[in-house]
Amino acid sequence: MIEIKTSKLSDGELNRGVFATEDIAKGKLIHAAPVIPYPNEEHVHIEKTLLADYAFEYGVNHTAFVLGYGMLFNHSYEPNATYEINFPNHTFDFYAYKDIKAGEEILINYNGDEDDQEPLWFHKDGEKE
Repeated sequence: MIEIKTSKLSDGELNRGVFATEDIAKGKLIHAAPVIPYPNEEHVHIEKTLLADYAFEYGVNHTAFVLGYGMLFNHSYEPNATYEINFPNHTFDFYAYKDIKAGEEILINYNGDEDDQEPLWFHKDGEKE
């Protein structure tokens, strides 16, 4: 259903993204990505590394790394996918927010809410997306 390919959204060395290999209907589960949670107070160590940009809030007291394809979904303010935290299963569940066509890149809003237009943490210094 999904694969990793080169994304045109970035010109960096690791410009990868998640793409649909078949049509995906709105509401369908795309990927259940397992997580590695850790206490928030340990995040100060992660902030010193590139991994800080890949950590997700995981409840009030924890942060988590999302495994599988979870870390490779790119951002859009007009996403075609969304995610929900599934605490009982310790996964981030990614769903089609809109119908997605085969070959299309699957995008989420990094702010968590599909309609949230706030600048991302790595653009808050005035840099445009």
